[in-house]
Amino acid sequence: MAVDLLLGLQWGDEGKGKIVDVLTKNYNIIARFQGGPNAGHTLEFDGIKHVLHTIPSGIFHEDAMNVVGNGVVIDPVIFKRELDNLKQFDLDLVKTLVISRKAHLILPTHRLLDAASEASKGKAKIGSTLKGIGPTYMDKTGRNGIRVGDTEMNNWQEKYRALANKHEAMISFYDVDIQYDLKELEAEFFDAVKVLKSLTFIDSEEYLYQAQKQGKKILAEGAQGSLLDIDFGTYPYVTSSNTTAAGACTGLGVAPGNIGEVFGIFKAYTTRVGSGPFPTELFDNDGETMGRVGNEFGATTGRPRRCGWLDLVALRYAVQINGVTQLMMMKGDVLSGFDTLKICTAYKYKGETIEHLPYNIEAENISPIYTEISGWKEDLTKMRSVDEFPTALNEYIDFLEKQLEVPIKIVSVGPDRTQTIHR
Repeated sequence: MAVDLLLGLQWGDEGKGKIVDVLTKNYNIIARFQGGPNAGHTLEFDGIKHVLHTIPSGIFHEDAMNVVGNGVVIDPVIFKRELDNLKQFDLDLVKTLVISRKAHLILPTHRLLDAASEASKGKAKIGSTLKGIGPTYMDKTGRNGIRVGDTEMNNWQEKYRALANKHEAMISFYDVDIQYDLKELEAEFFDAVKVLKSLTFIDSEEYLYQAQKQGKKILAEGAQGSLLDIDFGTYPYVTSSNTTAAGACTGLGVAPGNIGEVFGIFKAYTTRVGSGPFPTELFDNDGETMGRVGNEFGATTGRPRRCGWLDLVALRYAVQINGVTQLMMMKGDVLSGFDTLKICTAYKYKGETIEHLPYNIEAENISPIYTEISGWKEDLTKMRSVDEFPTALNEYIDFLEKQLEVPIKIVSVGPDRTQTIHR
């Protein structure tokens, strides 16, 4: 039985949480394979908006198991906060939420290190969310990290102390003014670890292997977006993990040959949070309108998102490296009201026209080449069938499908579950 993947194809914030929630009824297991609490998956139904950071987006379906995989880094304090926020919904989390013993823990000193490192960069800062993600993955690859399974061992607090002491020495090295009370942070951390240990820890690669043998349907969900991948994103303005399809194999222990459908999520336009190149970014009324109508603020940080026209060069690249089999277009409703829509179909790169993503997409090297098509005025948010779509929207979708050579199977016209139209 194959494992299906759901991935973001831009710089994150594509609406993955909503689509996982919509698709969950078709799956037995939802498994998160990478990233940390810098991700924010927003779901909206029954008039309530939910924001999840580490817990998989299938948690509101009582028949689905939710797995936090080995590729995820967990901040126990934020995780406890998420659990507390879910108490009001009477969910049986002990029954439906399990955690890989191989997932790494974010320590309080990881967050302090993140802040010190970012502060030391001055104007060259990369726009870290300061959640300690990068330093945790550095310890993971440096073979110094503390994993969930370590908390079951008698000597785990000794390991914690040794690593925290090392971090404090590193913070001093940065020579920046970072004020903190580590004892206070540690008290909160150890209290949260106790809560974390009330859940079930598993050897997730074996769990998922057995689930596949039993014919259970598994959906793996990623965090962030493909253009933030540590290897294939717009480095160094990226996250610290593999956000692409390959990350599901290493982040869950799923064999490459067992990957089935690859669902790619993208917005009808483009957004980006934080620093980094953004070829189609708008600084005019059109960009302001996208941000205002689309409520473009980070689910985790609250930072306003930069907005721009759809970049098909970057999107085609993401489709290619992920092996996307189906596309899902989000926030089509935000483009209602524009007389003309622009789509970037190529770049002018060092005097040459290219249609692939080059090594460097900083503004001094490239400029977008646009194709213009007619917009639509109709309000899409009340529509519930493709039969109601205006002609101009169908033409927009047809143009994208022809360019990307992958079918667009879902069009989202609002944040609610019901505003999800299958084609």
